[in-house]
Amino acid sequence: MNLSEIPSKEIMPGYHGKLVHSKSMSWAFWTVEKGAEVPEHRHVHEQIMHVVEGEFEFTLDGKTKVYTPGDVVVIPSNITHSGKALTPCKLMDVFSPVREEYI
Repeated sequence: MNLSEIPSKEIMPGYHGKLVHSKSMSWAFWTVEKGAEVPEHRHVHEQIMHVVEGEFEFTLDGKTKVYTPGDVVVIPSNITHSGKALTPCKLMDVFSPVREEYI
């Protein structure tokens, strides 16, 4: 499989993802439009986010920081978080267990 062969899905407004799933995890490659927001939420999944390109404002458990290329954020299960693309962004997220709703 090659990433270029995976169709992109707009999972929420401004978030276009190419998604890969195994038995126990999901890997998301996001292209995010400037200004696109992920509302505050939480989920049972553990998540690791990596900023590949752009500036992404991210709030984790009430603490807000702007993340830039190379930054990695570990998001524990059931911790409230939200985000906003300050510029066009490319992000990668890994989720465990699988994000069934993204299949």
